Amino acid sequence: VQLQASGGGLVQVGDSLRLSCASSGGTLQYQVIGWFRQAPGNEREFVAAISRSGGIVRYADSVKGRFTISRDHAKDTVHLQMNSLKSEDTAVFYCAARFGSSTRVVYTGKSDYNYWGQGTLVTVSS
Repeated sequence: VQLQASGGGLVQVGDSLRLSCASSGGTLQYQVIGWFRQAPGNEREFVAAISRSGGIVRYADSVKGRFTISRDHAKDTVHLQMNSLKSEDTAVFYCAARFGSSTRVVYTGKSDYNYWGQGTLVTVSS
């Protein structure tokens, strides 16, 4: 699985962005997908994750109610819709994947994931 994260950019506070995670090698069908972010000088932190089926999702408290993770099974892509962006959301966002042993499992730890994309930069300007 070779992950490609895209959709980052420079936006203003309060704006929205949609990030996408796709695979250039191997299907995401059986993978749990997580989004993480890393701001300069900070550790990489969990943002959101979605189960294989898409029926189970988890969010970091800092993004609940603003971000939505979803799967497009037809396009074999996972999206992270980010609304009401804040300056503190500025970071490089990474998508990660791990084989899901069931359709109901999700993972929230960095060490849980085997595959990582290259990251896409999100800059929220005030």
